[in-house]
Amino acid sequence: MVENCSRANLGQRRPGYLQQRRQRLFVHVVQGVFTPVLAKHSKSFSLIDCISVGVDRMQRNFEPMRKQVEAWQRSELTDVTAKVVIYEAFVEGRLEAPKHLARTVHDLYFEPKYEEFQPRTIWSLSNAFTSAFKELDPVPQFKATAKLGEFLEARFSQSF
Repeated sequence: MVENCSRANLGQRRPGYLQQRRQRLFVHVVQGVFTPVLAKHSKSFSLIDCISVGVDRMQRNFEPMRKQVEAWQRSELTDVTAKVVIYEAFVEGRLEAPKHLARTVHDLYFEPKYEEFQPRTIWSLSNAFTSAFKELDPVPQFKATAKLGEFLEARFSQSF
């Protein structure tokens, strides 16, 4: 039995529940909603098996991601194209990211801090964006980074 309930009303639904079943209660937090998995459903639960399945699913995505990175590392950009992409992202608002980062992205792309990002490629431009996003608080940083892949993929899809 899986119930959506807050910690406050868990005790109201089953008095003493939290104290008696604490070691067998697994709580999944998703946007502030607690979903307890009650003892009868977690008796045969194996954390090792669950983690193993999760890792396997993630590893299946490594190969396509590696291929995309390699393609972006080979895809050279002209300075004009890079400037247009930065303009489209921030001035035209095609990327959901704070506009004040435009100058930072520009500077990180045209004057990279690391030698690996010296080549004028999509990969280096992507790195400039993600490096600039590090100035943001964690949640906005995560959101901007998540949207970046979609933005760059849409912008450069004709290249692949």
